[in-house]
Amino acid sequence: MPRVLSQAQVDRYHADGFLVIPDAVDPADCAELRAAALAIVEDFNPTAKRTVFTTSEQERTSNDEFLDSASRSWCFFEADAFDADGTLRQSKELSINKLGHAMHDLDPTFERFTYRPELAGIAADVGLPDAIALQSMYIFKQPHIGGEVGCHQDSTFLYTEPMTVTGMWFAVEDATRENGCLWAKPGGHRTTLRKQFRRRGPSNDAGTEFVVLDDEPLPAPADLVPVEVATGTLVLLHGLLPHWSDVNRSARSRHAYTVHCVSASADYPAWNWLQRTADLPLRRLDSPVAA
Repeated sequence: MPRVLSQAQVDRYHADGFLVIPDAVDPADCAELRAAALAIVEDFNPTAKRTVFTTSEQERTSNDEFLDSASRSWCFFEADAFDADGTLRQSKELSINKLGHAMHDLDPTFERFTYRPELAGIAADVGLPDAIALQSMYIFKQPHIGGEVGCHQDSTFLYTEPMTVTGMWFAVEDATRENGCLWAKPGGHRTTLRKQFRRRGPSNDAGTEFVVLDDEPLPAPADLVPVEVATGTLVLLHGLLPHWSDVNRSARSRHAYTVHCVSASADYPAWNWLQRTADLPLRRLDSPVAA
């Protein structure tokens, strides 16, 4: 597979635990992806099931929609999207927190965006020559109500042995301090995994739990650095890297698309929350896409 990253970029990724790659994708592709995400939202019926996603809610419980979304494209609402009576405060398209978690295998636009040779090449350059596209998320970070994502490590939620999860975070729109950009701890990946997010059993009814591995706190936001990037930028994230994003208090959205990859050769425990159904098998990042 042809090399995509320079040796200096690879060295920077391994030193910092993240790598900013400007102009990784064409802004026109970002606009197409944004339109596809909004089309999914338009087709979603919020009166049937309203699932709110917040990191604090995930600390307590995971409902059927969240656990089943491994093989679906589900819309999760912002915590502040509804008033006390359960009515949306604003339009549906300005109330969704994120889409997840199988758009890359269900929607043609997301599929074309994800399974491109250069992304498989980037994964191989940083040590994942057999990368599998495990999950996808489209994050809206809505104006004024786009929720905080607490400091976390991706390997908490998608664990392999050895740990191989690697995040590919794409700026679909400009990301700034004002609209809730990523913040990260350079070199923070050279640390322990603090906890694992596990299913208690194979049935959704069994629920989920966090298993604490190390009670050392993750860095506070004041110890992180902002990752302000322009549309089309790819930010590569190591699975152990502590990262965070603040509430979007601005009038501008901060759309982003994330794909999490793991090595096909690594062990993926059955207690991971994300478990695909047999009719939608996982695919390698270098899989061909039909024209």
